[in-house]
Amino acid sequence: MKVLLFNGSPNAHGCTYTALNEIAKTLVKHDIESEIFQIGTKPVSGCIACRTCKSGKPCVFDDGVNALAARLDEFDAIVVGAPVYYSGPSGQSTAFLDRLFSSASAKLHGKPGAAIVSCRRGGASASYDRLNKYFGINSMPIVTSQYWNQVHGNTPEEVLQDEEGMQTMRTLGENLAWLLRCIEAGKAAGVLAPSYEPGIRTNFIR
Repeated sequence: MKVLLFNGSPNAHGCTYTALNEIAKTLVKHDIESEIFQIGTKPVSGCIACRTCKSGKPCVFDDGVNALAARLDEFDAIVVGAPVYYSGPSGQSTAFLDRLFSSASAKLHGKPGAAIVSCRRGGASASYDRLNKYFGINSMPIVTSQYWNQVHGNTPEEVLQDEEGMQTMRTLGENLAWLLRCIEAGKAAGVLAPSYEPGIRTNFIR
């Protein structure tokens, strides 16, 4: 089994990475592999609603979304991490995730998902809520912890001093490992994935 750890911070080894790395260390104890995908420092285009991806084609913007989308079958779960900017996840991370979930939602459908955020002081719960929406709209079991999945600190060194935050990351790793094992055991026992009705899409006009 393998978990994708998405680092939505332009800082490759900053506070968000520190939190994700704590989860990775916990997963290793359960013989679960993980890989940190770092979003980088280059601009990430937002979705322009061209609907090209809905025709089965790759996203029109080639800035890493298509490359990651092509690899999603490698992963059994995803943990999305982002720093807090002005009481919300970084714009880079949400622009990337908007397009990833729009173009490759089928590859993530049903897989466990978790969100983690890092901040200096405030805005963590609003950012955490925003990121969890990606999973809730895609029939993905949301993995929780002993508290909201957040760490505090202005530097990686300060994050390591956030004892409760670090423990929250480890508990999240434990819960994720347990859920993945349960899914694996269910498949081995012949438990089938849910069967859904054809989708219904409405708006306030029709």
